[in-house]
Amino acid sequence: MVGEGKVQKAARFLHEAHQTRAQYEPIPDDIAPRDISEAYDIQEAFHELLIPERGSIVGYKVALTTSVMQNMVGFGHPASGAVFTSGVHRSPAVTKWSDYVRLGAECEIAALLDQDLPVSGAPYDRESVAGAVSALMPAFEIIEDRNANYSDLFFLGVAADNAWNAGIVLGEPVIDWQAIDLVSASGTMTINGEPAGEGRGGDVLGHPLEALAWLANNLADRGQSLKKEMIVMTGSIVSTKFLNQGDDVRFEIDTLGEVWLKVE
Repeated sequence: MVGEGKVQKAARFLHEAHQTRAQYEPIPDDIAPRDISEAYDIQEAFHELLIPERGSIVGYKVALTTSVMQNMVGFGHPASGAVFTSGVHRSPAVTKWSDYVRLGAECEIAALLDQDLPVSGAPYDRESVAGAVSALMPAFEIIEDRNANYSDLFFLGVAADNAWNAGIVLGEPVIDWQAIDLVSASGTMTINGEPAGEGRGGDVLGHPLEALAWLANNLADRGQSLKKEMIVMTGSIVSTKFLNQGDDVRFEIDTLGEVWLKVE
């Protein structure tokens, strides 16, 4: 574990960078995380600085659940970040382009939980988490990468930076989802009516609920747990698309419906 002083310094570095809307820069080497556990130590300290501004943690995002996203950032396994109260939006949603250094969107299946997944229940698998899911929704994750340079990206620093989550947009919940073939469910993203990417639910670790199980286990390893009414973003089936002012963005996934975002 990083020494306490380093954790707090790194968290303050991230917080100040967001407050000043600075272009993304790596955490200085002397306080940078050396492994994923240290990255989460810093992320949790960063959360404590964000909660007074963004509200309580109401869910989590799972990043890098597809090979396309792992290849995009050069990191070979999933990572997680928190979703805060102020970041939850319902479709149709409008966001301001000027609120971001660089605004991105990812196309996902979101899960709403109707029961806790306690530490004592770990290790979880796809079957054991399925019973905790009350609804699934098509969703956008809003990404703020602060204009990062992907050619020289140290992903542990991104993980510490709450895996770049800046909010979510949720479509209508689908309660009767159990019979849906989530592996073959096909999703299509359009920007201003033009195709922008497509994928299938199975692109996410083979099944979207594998991402939920991974998250429950990852949190349990750190003595934390998912709670009833939390929302879990299971990972993007389309590579991140960066948006411009005026864009009309839609993601439709068969059997689950559509989510819509307008950038003003």
